[in-house]
Amino acid sequence: MSGIRGALLVGGTSSDAGKSLVVAGLCRALVRQGVRVAPFKAQNMSNNSVVTPDGGEIGRAQAFQAYACGLEPSTRFNPVLLKPGGDRRSHVIVRGRPAGDVGARDYISRRAHLLDVVTDELASLRADFDVVICEGAGSVAEINLRSGDIANLGLAQAADLPVVLVTDIDRGGSLAHLFGTTAILGAADQARIAGYVINKFRGDVGILEPGLDELQALTGRRTLGVLPFDTELWIDAEDSLASPVGRRVGPPHDVVPVSGPRLSVAAIRLPRISNSTDVEALACEPGVDVMWVDDPASVRVADLAVLPGTRATLADLAWLRERGIDAAVAERAAARRPVLGVCGGFQMLARSIDDPVESIGTAHDGPVPGLGLLDLDIVFRPDKVLRQVTGSGAIGAAGEHRISGYEIHHGRVVRSAEQPWIRDDVHGAEGARRGSVMGTHWHGLLASDDFRRTFVREVAVAVGKPDFATVPDLRFDAVRAAQVDRIADLVAESVDLDAVCDIIVGGADPALPQITHALRSGRR
Repeated sequence: MSGIRGALLVGGTSSDAGKSLVVAGLCRALVRQGVRVAPFKAQNMSNNSVVTPDGGEIGRAQAFQAYACGLEPSTRFNPVLLKPGGDRRSHVIVRGRPAGDVGARDYISRRAHLLDVVTDELASLRADFDVVICEGAGSVAEINLRSGDIANLGLAQAADLPVVLVTDIDRGGSLAHLFGTTAILGAADQARIAGYVINKFRGDVGILEPGLDELQALTGRRTLGVLPFDTELWIDAEDSLASPVGRRVGPPHDVVPVSGPRLSVAAIRLPRISNSTDVEALACEPGVDVMWVDDPASVRVADLAVLPGTRATLADLAWLRERGIDAAVAERAAARRPVLGVCGGFQMLARSIDDPVESIGTAHDGPVPGLGLLDLDIVFRPDKVLRQVTGSGAIGAAGEHRISGYEIHHGRVVRSAEQPWIRDDVHGAEGARRGSVMGTHWHGLLASDDFRRTFVREVAVAVGKPDFATVPDLRFDAVRAAQVDRIADLVAESVDLDAVCDIIVGGADPALPQITHALRSGRR
């Protein structure tokens, strides 16, 4: 594959069709062949984000795809990020920096300017890399949004990109989705659809093949690959939409078999959850079972309760109270059963929260009482903290461990009477601890292996399971790398990579037919 140059847009027939996974797999598969590859998503809508080395903010999926390429995350890979809030508005990030809040109609009017931003960034990446694999957003068939589109076929037309459509067959109706998505597009957009990929197929592909042959006869486009449903894939490439209540986080079985007691973790599935992937590292620890929950009973009985991040701290705090989960968390603290709060979850543990920033448009007037489990106060400020961080963390008498993570938050601790939980190398004390209640603004903290293991062992002792054993040589980065390689293996084994490379270099076949029918009469 030496000498290959070009770009491709991986679009979807729906949200969560598998675009992020296919992009990551294609990136890794091409990198293995010696191709210099970069990922790109012009516009992402997600509350799952990471901080780049230069202090910018991008969607986590693009950081994951950059990892698949062997690259550090960069704002170049995701120039526009929308973070939905609690009042039908979204926080806009442009080239990694906050650019205000907008409603849906306001944002539509801003997209013309943003098209220049995304096409400039894509052109820059194409100059610096052999291949750029772009990811679309949602469905490419959202014709109500086609005018001014910057993420799907609007980007494909502006940057002259061929498009491969991905569909999730596990949802049912995929052949109709592929046909209908292609047919509903205008002639110029249809001409960019070069082929199809089917994701999450269960069973014998031979049974599916007659349908694929008929689909090709109807559309002129071939199916380039059928990816099997794989229960061993568990690291989320995108955001919390794929993290429903009742879902077990982590591998379907222990990475390393263990015997003896197990630890249960209740990760509270907040309505506006952000950075839900913070619990992935915890879930890879053998003997630790992490489950998304939204009821008080599950919070009470678990060995550890986790309050994750949120894009609307006060709105999600009100939700906790409506469900009685606040009382369950308080009961845990009184019984000295471990509670961990991360970012917005940490802020909820405070005595008071004053948020004139993210709660604009809600019935909020001045400070609001928090859960009161940590003696500190939180005040939100317009300027956002965005930074990668390193430091040390001490748990019990186990000594200090080197740790790293990143911060994304408007809320600040303005007063604290608690013991700091973490020592930031640059900014000093961070987080707080009172007995079994611990909190921090740091995302990614539990990916620090020694710290995570010590934390897990302390939880085990606190809940009366002192003989719980961790695995000393388990490295989360190795687990994550194995997941990326597994995705690449699936793509390499199930997708015609030679055909994909031909599309990257030469674009869609100009002889591909347009699908026309009576319902399209009069459309462009």
